[in-house]
Amino acid sequence: MKRVALRLGLGACLCLPGLALSVTAGEGRAAAIDQETLDRWSAPYRGWHYWPDHVIPAQPKLPGHERFENTDVPCVFQPPGQDDRWYMSFIAFDGQGYNSFVAESTNLVHWTRPRLAMGFGPPNEFDHGGTVIGAYLFESYDIKAPRRLQRRDGKFWTLYGCYPRQGGYELRPGYEGVAVSDDGLSWRRAKDAPILAVQDPDCGPWEKDCIYQPWLVEHRGRFFNFYNAAEGGIEQTGLAFSVDLLHWMRYPANPVVPNRAGGFDEQFASDPKVFRDGDHWTMFYFGVGRGGAHIMVAFSRDLVHWTAHPEPLYRAGGNPSGLDQQYAHKISLVYNPKDDTFYLHYCACGNRGRGIGLIASKPLPYSARKDAP
Repeated sequence: MKRVALRLGLGACLCLPGLALSVTAGEGRAAAIDQETLDRWSAPYRGWHYWPDHVIPAQPKLPGHERFENTDVPCVFQPPGQDDRWYMSFIAFDGQGYNSFVAESTNLVHWTRPRLAMGFGPPNEFDHGGTVIGAYLFESYDIKAPRRLQRRDGKFWTLYGCYPRQGGYELRPGYEGVAVSDDGLSWRRAKDAPILAVQDPDCGPWEKDCIYQPWLVEHRGRFFNFYNAAEGGIEQTGLAFSVDLLHWMRYPANPVVPNRAGGFDEQFASDPKVFRDGDHWTMFYFGVGRGGAHIMVAFSRDLVHWTAHPEPLYRAGGNPSGLDQQYAHKISLVYNPKDDTFYLHYCACGNRGRGIGLIASKPLPYSARKDAP
């Protein structure tokens, strides 16, 4: 089997079996981004407007899946040819594990027709305890581009988080898999084994207890998997590389977004979502620290070396309605050119339970609440 050097900066050189891969992600360690630049790059994403209600409630009464509640992990996307309709994948929990669902909208506020997108895997396998889709292969990762699914080998692709055991909430260890779809709405495994596992020989100490949710980026023909993982009660964000979506190699200097002592991310730096933003990359993630879960932001010039802003974009408890008084986290970001507005969906946990909330870059008219497709 052919073994090819994988070059990653920092003088690192890995061998990735079976893959002709050469990655240069920066010459040496990139300098940290200064505070003035962090402030300037983060300014467009601050001061947005809260929607007062969950757009998908904590008890969504999903047809045929009424036991599932506590909605979480939104991700908005569009299959090709559906420019006037958006879809959102999200998960819900039935006491045994997660299933992934999908709903649709014409205005990014009112969501209808929820149905199953990917359910439990087979018994005794790595995804039997539940599946969490949402790390889609998009046509573009530009921050204002449509979240349009990209076909590869005739299919749509997503990475997904998963768990091997049913019977509780995120029973460890967690894994990651890869799935495909013909229509972008119903998903099935593309590989009958995890793409990242705690048993892998390159699994680091920081991720030895549980691997969580991926985020996929394609750049210059290479694939980047940003993911959070746990050692004990600490979660941080790492990075893996691939050229075929099926075989992955971890970055040797993981984690790329570590915890910061005393910061808003001192316990968790998790659930990264990465977009191209002009001449740099922007990562939205959530931090746990200082009494809550908060929406944070970090930046990079090369997709590998990241500097996080010390202040959250949106703190837990920021929604005046009390919708996110406990947690504000796990975002999905989409731009609608028709109203020149960013829609940031997020998991909002507070006085109405765990559901999908919304923060928009412009005030939304109250009538949007009732505009059904």
